[in-house]
Amino acid sequence: MIKLLGLPQDNNSSYMTGPALGPARIREAFVCDSANMWTETGFDLGDKTLWQDLGDVDLGAKGGSEAFAAIHDAVLMTLKDGHQLLCLGGDHSVAFPVIAAHAEHYGDLNVLHIDAHPDLYDEMQSNPFSHASPFARLMESGRIKRLVQVGIRTLNGHQREQAERFGVEIHEMRDLSGVSEIAFEGPVYLSFDLDALDPAFAPGVSHYEPGGLSTRAVLNIVHSFKGQLVGADVVELNPHRDPADITAMVAAKITKELMGRLLTDAHAVSAAIR
Repeated sequence: MIKLLGLPQDNNSSYMTGPALGPARIREAFVCDSANMWTETGFDLGDKTLWQDLGDVDLGAKGGSEAFAAIHDAVLMTLKDGHQLLCLGGDHSVAFPVIAAHAEHYGDLNVLHIDAHPDLYDEMQSNPFSHASPFARLMESGRIKRLVQVGIRTLNGHQREQAERFGVEIHEMRDLSGVSEIAFEGPVYLSFDLDALDPAFAPGVSHYEPGGLSTRAVLNIVHSFKGQLVGADVVELNPHRDPADITAMVAAKITKELMGRLLTDAHAVSAAIR
């Protein structure tokens, strides 16, 4: 069964707060009567035997390593119970403890990261656990088999050096010709930052980066990349900047399709075992 888990943390944001409100807003959009509960791949998410909402990790006033430990432990416990997780952020710093827990559980974990930013800074504003740094921390751990990034359009000199240092495969927005060929061997975790989308499609984010992906382009990647999806996150919704909940509805749509992909791949594995 897929478990939905909220991670209401934004104290590692470098520009403005607000993403801590994201999980609640995405949940509201997820069940909004303006849309239905079916995925494009044919799953009725109105069937509560397919998924369960675990609510939010209780972070209270926790910050830094204490908050990360709470997130990591909640994720790892759920994985050990035999469930798959789809996490709702929160700023992108939450990806560090979430993906670290998945890497412990699965081994040889691949990561597909869709974002405007590579999030490979060694530190941002003297914070090594900034939302601009989770993938630097993950690659330093040595537990990530392969990191593939799509939609990047903010590379500077430092992050190019970091990408080369860690062997990151980057499909920048200026050349997406290889995206349709993305394929993985082994388990895949997908981390999706809403600012990967062009602001025309997702204005409710803290960092506007024009020239981004369309919603359909992201859905095409979710539906078509080759590999077994085992977990995912949707992060960086900032309701303070989201007119008429446009971005929340986009986030809910992508969350539904990620659930559909998780269910598809889980069924394929079960059939292969039988």
